[in-house]
Amino acid sequence: MVRYHRYDAVIVGAGGAGLSAALHASGAGRVAVLSKLYPTRSHTGTAQGGIGAALGNMEEDHWEWHMYDTVKGSDYLADQDAVEILCREAIDAVYELERMGLPFDRTPDGRIAQRRFGGHTREYGKAPVMRSCYAADRTGHMILQTLYQQCIKREVQFFNEYLVLDVLIHDGQACGVVAWNIQQGGLEVFHSKAVLFATGGCGRIYKVTSNAVSLTGDGMAVVFRRGIPLEDMEFYQFHPTGIYKMGILLSEAARGEGGILRNGLGERFMERYAPTIKDLAPRDIVSRAIYLEIREGRGVHGRDYVHLDLTHLGREVLEKKLPDITEFVRTYLGLDPARDLIPIQPTAHYAMGGIPTDVHGRVVVDAQNTPLPGLYAAGEVACVSVHGANRLGTNSLVDIVVFGRRAGKHMARFVQETDWPPLPPNPTELAEHLIAHFLRGGGTESVSRIRDELQTVMMEDASVFRTEASLRHAWDVLRGLRERYCRSGIQDKGQVFNLDLVEALELGFLLDCAEALVASALFRTESRGAHYREDYPQRDDVNWLRHTLAFRQDDGTIRLDTKPVVITRFMPQERKY
Repeated sequence: MVRYHRYDAVIVGAGGAGLSAALHASGAGRVAVLSKLYPTRSHTGTAQGGIGAALGNMEEDHWEWHMYDTVKGSDYLADQDAVEILCREAIDAVYELERMGLPFDRTPDGRIAQRRFGGHTREYGKAPVMRSCYAADRTGHMILQTLYQQCIKREVQFFNEYLVLDVLIHDGQACGVVAWNIQQGGLEVFHSKAVLFATGGCGRIYKVTSNAVSLTGDGMAVVFRRGIPLEDMEFYQFHPTGIYKMGILLSEAARGEGGILRNGLGERFMERYAPTIKDLAPRDIVSRAIYLEIREGRGVHGRDYVHLDLTHLGREVLEKKLPDITEFVRTYLGLDPARDLIPIQPTAHYAMGGIPTDVHGRVVVDAQNTPLPGLYAAGEVACVSVHGANRLGTNSLVDIVVFGRRAGKHMARFVQETDWPPLPPNPTELAEHLIAHFLRGGGTESVSRIRDELQTVMMEDASVFRTEASLRHAWDVLRGLRERYCRSGIQDKGQVFNLDLVEALELGFLLDCAEALVASALFRTESRGAHYREDYPQRDDVNWLRHTLAFRQDDGTIRLDTKPVVITRFMPQERKY
């Protein structure tokens, strides 16, 4: 039996973006937050290094400089109207978090402390600047806890361990979602005036990733299946410093505090690739530099990793400012970062692309940016496009609080002005079909084996370096995996806390995201930011200063379109660091 709920606003995802939206929508009516995790286990909690805002507490800084760095870092693909909002409102967003009680590190005179981070400069690129506000290297964790406490205070209702399988759209308006109750089993319909997706990224399409096992592209895939496009999916960021073979992230804060990357010869090799800001260059540049060093035989002991050197920072700095990183290295590698060099390699980290939105968080459904009433997205699942082809460090946390807040405020106005939309005639039809395939079907293909093969081919053929041949091979493999997925099955046929079922449903989401990424990467015949085509090594502003839009057709194929980039202040230039 299907259970029905009714809330003015339903938010899917309880990370920083979802909680920020819930907090600011809560004054307008009843708000429900659905999450397949407990909120404080959301992936925002793993964000280490800081949140960027031009407070100027340590040295002169201005939001215009932050905007320039963000646009330049994006390889000029970010929409500059959205970037201006991001950088202007970041300052107020940080002070709002402070007023809520977030325990930022402090300067001796009591102001919020700041430190350097990759790609952030003063005076439009002249030198690094201290812009990252931080709480040791647990900034995301502190943001998550702070926002969750505020939501509890505002009586936001939480539905934990719910996996959303479908978004309900009727007569051109979003009217709710359908979710699987993981804990008890059964489908539940949440009828609402507005729906916001804040489900995070899709990093589990890759074998080596910093993403938690829960980041399977759920929100992206759910709307993709309903004919809503995904924007700029080819741009997937690899963070330069993941623990070798594990992908566990060692924050850019380590290099912000003075950490150095060294190759197998002990050289500080970033001096060759970014002579001005060296190890603090944007992530796409550093990741490619590491791969080039390895390819040219300068990996450590001839292997596929380089070293992160923190030995010169001193134990006091490591224990006070980088405690989590220090503990990760000790726990997972058995090394002491005060004494030992740390083996690292680039790790799949962040999706710049996602569900296209406007600056109010409203989901847009075509190249003309037509909003779909009642449907919103924010955070990594969304593409407002403030990150363009490459996100600067700290800007993910800025994104979730600035655009989560903007979306929540717009939702509050929308639900107050809107009558209750009707539900479609059979709201659970699609979700019932998905569940029945696994609980009643007799498929024999292994879900875990398909997932392993997906992650392997994406890592080998669609990661930092790409060619038409590698992408076509990935596409062929993905189509084969899709066919096998249709024949897949699970052993557990129960309903209560069936994690076999959850993983099988998540694999379908991963396949959707991987197909959109590879199709978009084949389509874009240039190199820009995190999308590096060795067969098209130059940026092509004449033909490709445009966003890509990938649409899932009824027959399962993907149609591609483009829309222009919004340019207001900064014309595209060569990226020199």
